[in-house]
Amino acid sequence: MYNVPSQTGKTVVVTGSNSGTGKEAARKLAGAGAHVIMAVRSLEKGERARDEILAAIPGAQIDVRRLDLADLTSVKEFADSMLAHHQELNLLVNNAGVMAPPKRFLSADGVELQLATNFLGPFALTLRLLPLLLATPASRVTTMSSNAAAMGTIRFNDIQHTRRYVPYLTYAQSKLADLLFAQQLAVVAGQRRWDLVSNAAHPGFTRTNLLLAGTSLGKKQPRPSWMTRIMFLPSQGVEPGTEPLLVASTSPDALAGSYYGPSRLFGMVGPAALVRPPRSARNLTTAKRLWDVAEQLSGVALPASL
Repeated sequence: MYNVPSQTGKTVVVTGSNSGTGKEAARKLAGAGAHVIMAVRSLEKGERARDEILAAIPGAQIDVRRLDLADLTSVKEFADSMLAHHQELNLLVNNAGVMAPPKRFLSADGVELQLATNFLGPFALTLRLLPLLLATPASRVTTMSSNAAAMGTIRFNDIQHTRRYVPYLTYAQSKLADLLFAQQLAVVAGQRRWDLVSNAAHPGFTRTNLLLAGTSLGKKQPRPSWMTRIMFLPSQGVEPGTEPLLVASTSPDALAGSYYGPSRLFGMVGPAALVRPPRSARNLTTAKRLWDVAEQLSGVALPASL
């Protein structure tokens, strides 16, 4: 397993850190000495996760703060609080997500839920936290994508899937959007000569509650539905599934625009390795166009002064 290098003195934000890969990333980063801010939608679940980490790592520096990525007001409030109380931010881990709700739900802002939670919220959060990130030497933004990105298409003529909602294909679009965002942020950072690394990771087929939570939205009793039909595929636990995210976010060898994922069985399991993004994620014209759409939908844009 990958050993996280010392993070002593660093401040990091991990979204969606009350369970799954986010919680494991928070645990490993706290164990390496970082001051971890667990950004979670449910404070109760976040505090329970923090207590579990503290029980294993007494003395760890962990704070829990509310952040609902499907609510742009919540994103602004979280970012404003960070700007008010912190001078630096070494690492932002855009990990939180929702997967394949059975029907089309809308966010608090009237945006299709997967696009809002998986892409638009992280986009707005990252741009709002840029002043802190750029005030910090060698800062980093690591965004969690998915193997599903390879199946995604950015449907600019119906990006919110109002005409035809297919749960998994809508999810795939949102994860491709994450990867395109990570790539475009790396391009922007290079053009503006920022001391900032933007990269991405995917967990392969990792067994977390993400697999069932989204498919159960709106149902009185959780039902795995189509997920039961793919559980025969090779899969791995949360600890190895988090390794690509940790390599991308902490390895001194992880470069801008790099992408990490499991190295075996078509990227589903195995040790983390540098992987090639799908062709659809390497189209810089699409990435720039998507960035423009995200600015319009979120109302958040790059400050001209940065």
